[in-house]
Amino acid sequence: MAQTVNLKGNPVALCGPTLNVGDPAPVAYVVTKDLQEIAIGGPSDKVQVIVTVPSLDTPVCETETKKFNELMAGMEGVAVCVISMDLPFAQKRFCESFNIGNVVVASDFRYRDMEKYGVLISEGALKGILARAIFVVDKQGKIAYTQLVPEITQEPNYDEVVAKVKELL
Repeated sequence: MAQTVNLKGNPVALCGPTLNVGDPAPVAYVVTKDLQEIAIGGPSDKVQVIVTVPSLDTPVCETETKKFNELMAGMEGVAVCVISMDLPFAQKRFCESFNIGNVVVASDFRYRDMEKYGVLISEGALKGILARAIFVVDKQGKIAYTQLVPEITQEPNYDEVVAKVKELL
């Protein structure tokens, strides 16, 4: 059965598998604001924080991206990628407007690979964009932490994410 999240209290289904702590983090390809394809997930020389948001052009996603940019400043050994379906051109303007430089902002518009993480919304008004979720991946490529935010319009629990990252460093 597909996972669900709520949009203003109404459930919406997600596509893809439910990933749990200990599962391998699937390798997914996304496109940066500079139109470069990058791989996320899988083994890495850094702890990875994979953040999915519906759109940077909404107040909650804007706040969340700015907060992760601030929280991850100066953290060595961590790679943070904030992923939405926004086009790279819009993402570039967003990053320039808000001086986002401590996290990578990328788009899943090309391959829709984030379905591998089970966060692609499959129905309703937001069909085809990403739910609000966070995956922390250890250097061996295993999922060490997941947070699927139950209500799309709410921010995630930042403290839990930071604590897990610090634990893995």
